[in-house]
Amino acid sequence: MRRRAREIAFKALFEQMGGGVTLDEAWRHALELEEQALDEETRDFAKRLIEGYLAERDQVDRALKETIRGWTFSQMNQTDLTVLRLATYEALYLDTPFEPLIEVAVRIAKRYGGEDSGRFVNGVLARLLERIRSGELQAVPRLG
Repeated sequence: MRRRAREIAFKALFEQMGGGVTLDEAWRHALELEEQALDEETRDFAKRLIEGYLAERDQVDRALKETIRGWTFSQMNQTDLTVLRLATYEALYLDTPFEPLIEVAVRIAKRYGGEDSGRFVNGVLARLLERIRSGELQAVPRLG
């Protein structure tokens, strides 16, 4: 459920940020592309990711800029940047365990990005996780 929600959120945010369309238009388009009906929980989680990122955009982007080495946002593959933005929002503001979050982000990057997207996203999120675990970045507590 959450894996599918993350992919839908990625598609909608990617289109909205790069396609000159409103978030509502991008959201409707992402839902239209789905081959199977979505349950309410999946749809709600996808919407929560998008709206959460947009609400915390400045903090999420600052965390990413401080974590990514050797690249600016304008130099990056926009697919990778969109995946990283959603995953960073989730890592900082939701209590999702890190390992499955990184795994799904890497899969989405590999599916929609370039040849090195999975490796790049994995590296950035691993550094982000180090910063969170060291206390350099504040994140919501995890269970367990």
